[in-house]
Amino acid sequence: MSNILIKNATIVNEGRTFIGDLLIKGEIIDSIGFSEDFRIPAGTKVIDAKGMLLLPGIIDDQVHFREPGLTYKGDIHSESRAAVAGGVTSFMDMPNTNPQTITIDALNEKYITGAEKSYANYSFYFGATNTNIDEVVKIDHSSVCGIKLFMGSSTGNMLVDNETALRKLFSGTSLLIA
Repeated sequence: MSNILIKNATIVNEGRTFIGDLLIKGEIIDSIGFSEDFRIPAGTKVIDAKGMLLLPGIIDDQVHFREPGLTYKGDIHSESRAAVAGGVTSFMDMPNTNPQTITIDALNEKYITGAEKSYANYSFYFGATNTNIDEVVKIDHSSVCGIKLFMGSSTGNMLVDNETALRKLFSGTSLLIA
């Protein structure tokens, strides 16, 4: 496991800016602050970042990585790789793929794909339709970053305009009322 110490950087983090150090152990940020306050493993590569900014990664909360079904346009592997190259460390992928992510099984398949292919942290939106509200209301809150709900217009079948479906979705038993 390789370790890296970035020293003397102008760190922008959690609403403040300061000159400090950041220790990475393997692929995980271990410590942020001042290196004299934490243990530096032997053999750690040191990078002097004096005069440089060290910023947190960017979270892209609406991506269309087109997997499954439209991978000729892009896929989780290629698009997450490009995202990381641009400083994006986490993404949230939309459900309007082919097939759409509108069943718990489809969502689970996307998580398997993300684990196999993604270069970044990830989560996936779950899509609501007039006909899948039973799936929406039983989804585990911690398994999605959100529900994609089109109420005005949409391509495909992701417009939710059925009064009965909307009432069920917004009832006290739904995911949206946590």
